[in-house]
Amino acid sequence: MNTTAFLAGLDCAVRQLLATVQTELEPLGLAQLNQQPAPNAWSVLECLEHLNRYSRYYNPQMARAVATPAGRPTAEVRHSWLGRKFIAMMAPGNTQKAKTLQRMNPGGIRLDGGAVLSEFYTHQHRLLELLAQAGAADLNRKAVPVEFLKLLKMRVGEAFEFVIVHQQRHVQQALRAKEAAQAPAATGPLLVAA
Repeated sequence: MNTTAFLAGLDCAVRQLLATVQTELEPLGLAQLNQQPAPNAWSVLECLEHLNRYSRYYNPQMARAVATPAGRPTAEVRHSWLGRKFIAMMAPGNTQKAKTLQRMNPGGIRLDGGAVLSEFYTHQHRLLELLAQAGAADLNRKAVPVEFLKLLKMRVGEAFEFVIVHQQRHVQQALRAKEAAQAPAATGPLLVAA
C-alpha cells in the first residue's frame, strides 16, 4: 500500500479512537468506568489502562524507529508473515479471545478515571506525532521488538498498524463494558395483576 495513504488511514483511525473515548467514555461516572460487566471481564478503565501499558512500551520503540535514519522513506508499505499474523490476531473483527501477559493485565484493581484517561490522551497525541514523522522513515525496516518476545521484530509500519488495531479492539471492548454498566439492573419476575 502507498505510504501516504497507509499513514493517513492510521492517523484517521487514531483520531476516531480519541473522539470515541472523549464522547462515549469520558462522560461516565467513576462507578460506571470501574464497573466490570462480568466477573473477570474488564471495566472501561481496565481496557484503557491495558492500552496505556502497551503504549508505554510501543510509543518509545516506534519513536526510536522513526528517528533512526535508515535510507530512503518507504514508497510502498509491505507486511511480513509475522506482522500480518499479529495484526489479524488483534483486529477488532477477530472475536477470538487473546490471553494477555500478567504485567499488561490491569484486571481487578480500582483505577482513577482522570489519571487513566489523561494518560490515554497523552499516548494518543504522541502516536499522532509519530505517525506524522513516519512519512520520512523506512516503514519496511524491522526495527520494533515485539513486547512479549523481544527477539522478534516487526517492521515499523506493521508496528504502527498493530498498535492501532489493538487499540480499536479494546476501545470496542470498553464500549461493551459501558453498555453493560448502563444496562438497567435485572429485576425479579414481573407480576401480573389478575
